[in-house]
Amino acid sequence: MKKIIAFGASNSLTSINKQLAVYASSLIENKEVEILDLNNFKIPTYSIDIETKIGIPENAQHFFDKIKSCDGIIISLAEHNGNYTAAFKSLFDWMSRIDKNIFQDKNMLLMSTSPGGRAGKSVFDIAEASFPRFAAKISAKFSLPSFNENFKEGKIINEALNQALVKEVNAFLLNN
Repeated sequence: MKKIIAFGASNSLTSINKQLAVYASSLIENKEVEILDLNNFKIPTYSIDIETKIGIPENAQHFFDKIKSCDGIIISLAEHNGNYTAAFKSLFDWMSRIDKNIFQDKNMLLMSTSPGGRAGKSVFDIAEASFPRFAAKISAKFSLPSFNENFKEGKIINEALNQALVKEVNAFLLNN
């Protein structure tokens, strides 16, 4: 594996999921890692009417091209009302109009976190079930519960949870 992209599936400027994705990517050595921010890929909410009128938004194509150009994906999912954030869902929907195989058979480290103890379990379960239908090869998984208690100064401070993430990052790298 040469290049990895990492992102939090949220457009929050203080996204805890982006923080987790950045931390997970910092555990990777000797690989090119590019951190993506959904705020740099603003698009309209998906609509067939908009697609008919303007086609695929340029930023959806740019994000899809980033996925195509990488060898592995680290994604940490934010949960809004038990599902994807509106920003990620719309980007996901637009990319599916470019190619149903959104994730291009790339290996993926699938993650989630939240302030609560469930760690975004609902959205994580949705993605774990559906992403393979969009050509994701989920080779490693990690959920961080109670973000505010377990993550400080840019890293996981709970040693058992940190070691669990390190194990998953290594599994992700071995499968790439």
